Amino acid sequence: MNVLIMVIVLDLIDIQLAFKGELTMSEQMETLMDNISMNRVPAKWSKKAFPSQRGLGSWLTNIKQRLEQLILWKDDPGRIPKVTFINRLFNPQSFLTAIKQIFSREYKVELNKTAIVTEIQRKWYWEQDIPDCKDGAWIFGFQVEGARWDVQNLTLDESLPKIQFSVVPVVAAKAIVSGAAREEKNIYQCPVYKTEDRMSTYVFTAQMKTAKHPPAKWILAGVALIMDIEGMSDQFAPGKEVQVI
Repeated sequence: MNVLIMVIVLDLIDIQLAFKGELTMSEQMETLMDNISMNRVPAKWSKKAFPSQRGLGSWLTNIKQRLEQLILWKDDPGRIPKVTFINRLFNPQSFLTAIKQIFSREYKVELNKTAIVTEIQRKWYWEQDIPDCKDGAWIFGFQVEGARWDVQNLTLDESLPKIQFSVVPVVAAKAIVSGAAREEKNIYQCPVYKTEDRMSTYVFTAQMKTAKHPPAKWILAGVALIMDIEGMSDQFAPGKEVQVI
């Protein structure tokens, strides 16, 4: 994050100096200005950043939100956050690995014999009565693509008309011994990706209940959880009216 911020700040300082006539406007600066005017993330910045398909305005807002979470951790490193926005981390896989490492040390289990399982809750991240999460952590930052998460019945269901994504409430991400969890017929093993284009942004596999339809339906539909989607954090913020879909 520090490297990314430094690259952005230095580029903007150069442009400011060029406008003042104190620096010659280069081709690289002109390209940067064109990207800014067209609300695109400059390639130079994108190379130092996290995977994202956001426009520049939303991307910068997202950087601010990521920084706010990091600053909270830095200012009070001894305090374990109640809910972590896993979608605001450069490397969410490392956070899940940390959960398994803590579990391994506590229960004297080899790290390579542990796995992450998920259980979606009814609660949202701003609610005050969220208890501690044993053997894991509460995480937030997923949206379902290709289906809808029924918050009331805690199950996957078909998407509503003209609604592409469905926000998932707080998720319990817990470590277990590999193979210890019982295989259930009504569980969909859902792939989690960082961005909508999926590609090489796979993070891990989450478990989602599917009481109304068999898991095969969602496999054929290509249902997945996506972390980084433009507008998600703005729509679901504390103090705002939440439309649960």
